[in-house]
Amino acid sequence: MPLKVVVGAQWGDEGKGKIVDLLAERADVVARYQGGNNAGHTLVIGSETYKLRLVPSGILYPGTECVLGNGCVIDPEVLIEELDGLLARGVDVSGLRISGNAHLIMPWHRIIDADSELQLGRLQIGTTRRGIGPAYADKALRVGIRVQDLLDEKILRMKIQTALSVKNLELRKLHHHRPLDKEEVTVAMLGYAARIRPFIADTSLLVHRALSDGRFVLCEGAQGTLLDIDNGTYPFVTSSNPVAGGACAGLGVGPTRIAAVLGVTKAYVTRVGAGPFPSEADADRGARLRERGGEYGTVTGRDRRCGWLDIVGLRYAARLNGLTELAVTKLDVLSMFDRIPICTGYRLEDGRETVEFPSHQTDFHHAQPVYEELPGWSTDISEVTAFGELPEAARAYLDVVEERVGVPVTMVGIGQRRDQTLTRRELAPAA
Repeated sequence: MPLKVVVGAQWGDEGKGKIVDLLAERADVVARYQGGNNAGHTLVIGSETYKLRLVPSGILYPGTECVLGNGCVIDPEVLIEELDGLLARGVDVSGLRISGNAHLIMPWHRIIDADSELQLGRLQIGTTRRGIGPAYADKALRVGIRVQDLLDEKILRMKIQTALSVKNLELRKLHHHRPLDKEEVTVAMLGYAARIRPFIADTSLLVHRALSDGRFVLCEGAQGTLLDIDNGTYPFVTSSNPVAGGACAGLGVGPTRIAAVLGVTKAYVTRVGAGPFPSEADADRGARLRERGGEYGTVTGRDRRCGWLDIVGLRYAARLNGLTELAVTKLDVLSMFDRIPICTGYRLEDGRETVEFPSHQTDFHHAQPVYEELPGWSTDISEVTAFGELPEAARAYLDVVEERVGVPVTMVGIGQRRDQTLTRRELAPAA
């Protein structure tokens, strides 16, 4: 049975966690393929709210194997804290498996990340300062420390000593930070190792065997397409590849295994941190969207910038990911507007209009939105139980999205709870 990949089709925060949680009910394996604790999923199940940062959304289903793949970066302190929180709430975490090839976020990564962002001043890119970027940088420089190094104290000690012989110079001279004590760091990491050791596995082999046995493997990406380091709005991006193709490298599976790619988009758009945002709403309506939609970061608590649905960016995401279906979340938030703008094109600095996402950053940075207005529905839809019960204007809004993007809308979110998701038509098969 092939893979189904769930990707963010905007700048992250699209509600992927809820969609993955719904699909995970049928999944045998839920695997995350990139990112670290710079991304969060908020899941509302009955009266309970779960805020996950690293552990895949499928952890709430007993018997489901949950994988953190080799493309992830793991802060062991954060992971253990999250596992302890889940255990305290009666959640069985024994199904978690962590790739030994995933890289570790070390204490120096967090310090360097936070200070480097401050040094950029007004040119800050909006990093979460969790050490994600520096960890991926060390991975690319081939000096990173991996999860499997926790299994061998001799190798771990050697790698920490080697790393700090260089990092302490950087911390002291560039970041004006006291050097880290090698023994203190090593002892702390050995303590984490004792807790994490039972979860370490060859996750590439695990996923391969699951697929070969005909089991359903669901993959989730963190962040969103427009934050992809290669294809996003660089440098205002994350440090990995959230696009569907990243699932292959980040889990160690071949591209022929992917059968379906579900893109998740809000009915509007949000962005965290700095960077261009053509369809950003004015201050008043942006604040209304933020308050009604609860647009504050799960991990950081930061306000999210809010704007109108960007069809240009969504079509770009469909192309990059090969989307086979769309889930549109938070449609209920738009119920307060009589008229709803959607961005259908960009006007560039030289006056030209385009419906394609600009390939040159200067064009994108100066792009102005070309809007069409659609009628609102001005009624609460949060308790609707079937797609056909939605107001005609709400269904028309989804029809426009489907037509302009060229991808069928199969799921519609009208609230945070599990039961506030409508299925529009038969979901694309996982097999």
